[in-house]
Amino acid sequence: MPQEIVEYAEIQQRLGTPYCSGDRYAIYCGDCLAMLKKLPDSLFALTVTSPPYNIGKEYEEALPLEEYLNWCEQWMNEVYRTTRWDGSFWLNVGYVPVPGRAKALPLPCVLWNRCPFFLLQEVVWNYGAGVAARKSLSPRNEKLLWYVKNPEAYTFNLDAIRDPDVKYPHQKKRGKLRCNTIGKNPSDVWQIAKVTSGESRASPERTPHPAQFPLDLVNRLVLGSSNVGDLVLDPFIGSGTVAVSCLSHGRRVLGIEINPAYCEMAASRIRRLLADRRSRLFAD
Repeated sequence: MPQEIVEYAEIQQRLGTPYCSGDRYAIYCGDCLAMLKKLPDSLFALTVTSPPYNIGKEYEEALPLEEYLNWCEQWMNEVYRTTRWDGSFWLNVGYVPVPGRAKALPLPCVLWNRCPFFLLQEVVWNYGAGVAARKSLSPRNEKLLWYVKNPEAYTFNLDAIRDPDVKYPHQKKRGKLRCNTIGKNPSDVWQIAKVTSGESRASPERTPHPAQFPLDLVNRLVLGSSNVGDLVLDPFIGSGTVAVSCLSHGRRVLGIEINPAYCEMAASRIRRLLADRRSRLFAD
């Protein structure tokens, strides 16, 4: 029996019936910490996620900072336990206010040592547009923390995520091209547009979710840090962008989401993706 069938069978045996599932995906509705504790060790090749930032968004209840950090530590420990020895963990985090101390404290400053993974690199995501500030500089970035379980052995597919926008693609040195013909290393500062909303400016991929991951961003993480056939986890799957990326690029995905409305958003996006794929297949 194929390994992926065995893994999904064991997941369902431990977690019960998923909210939705199909070939290469399963979405569960529930508390991620409780569900992660039920899963076996060393299951996932990659985790990509963006947890609540603890800033009082509609999908979260703001906690005292120490309580929030303790909660993050608990679920990150479970991600670590369920990650393969050569796996990676990409964590997208923003900023949080600290009364009397900080208007916008970068969460990486207070989260990095709560995580048992090895912190390989911090990536700055510059999203280009956002809230216009009057008494400070307008915020235009969030952070992505790239963690690995083993700093000597992890997946990194640089050629799959090279940036084709090379300023001098044909420049040579001693008769040889100075740069890779596929493109350049995308560096640790990524300029990727946010998923925007509003009349006449909404992104084509926009859903009602208030904090939607852009697909271009997730594609870079999935392609760069996993291989075809790998099982990827998103314990806060929200609108389902990680699932869409994985299914579009030959990966398998397990998503967990506590809000049933967001589970339905993710399920709807997956259904549309698969329907579009079938339509193209029949058209060909």
